[in-house]
Amino acid sequence: MYCVKCGVRLQEGTERCPLCQTPVWNPEGATAQPSFSDQYPAPLKSRRYPILAFLTAILIAVSLSALIYCLTKLHGVYWSGYVMLGCALVYFAGIFPFWFDKREPLIFVPLGFLLLGGYLLYICLYTKGRWFLPFAFPVTLLVGGLTTASVALFRFGKRRRLLKTGSLLVVIGCSAMLVELFQVIAFGGEMFTWSLYPVIGFSAIGLFLILCGLIPPWRAHLERKLFL
Repeated sequence: MYCVKCGVRLQEGTERCPLCQTPVWNPEGATAQPSFSDQYPAPLKSRRYPILAFLTAILIAVSLSALIYCLTKLHGVYWSGYVMLGCALVYFAGIFPFWFDKREPLIFVPLGFLLLGGYLLYICLYTKGRWFLPFAFPVTLLVGGLTTASVALFRFGKRRRLLKTGSLLVVIGCSAMLVELFQVIAFGGEMFTWSLYPVIGFSAIGLFLILCGLIPPWRAHLERKLFL
């Protein structure tokens, strides 16, 4: 064992160098000091909860105000049903998911479209219409299914995004014909009056992206430009 300062040989058990009085450092007896704290940091308080609570209170206040006004002034529910169900739709589709730290879009996206379908059903029943089953229900189901499939497609697969995006655009364009078909069944009229425009537009863009996805230089260029 030697002094770390002057290099003189030291006897075992010496605490200070007899020549320079430097404290003896024994690497074998030294204990390793942790380079980090063994205490967990305090979790950060999220600022979103007070905002969510404030927005929730506003929606509740608006719903109750509309209901109380209709009951006291009009002696019935009347248009307050639209307000209450609309506030419920806004809450569960746009506010409720943010209460959770980990939001699962494959749960909340179909839930939002389900609530939208219920809201349209209420309007149809209240107005005594016959457009829900032939038009609103299949269109809501179609759009909800496409949106959920899009979320699942890009959430669980990060490869070949150009091919996926192009195929999705082609399917969306072709879905316009189904929407027009439901419109003709529910309200009458002629077929192919407007649906061909989105079919041609979306399909052209989709086929272009599919072609770019199949050609490596084009795929690399577009992926850099579109951050895919």
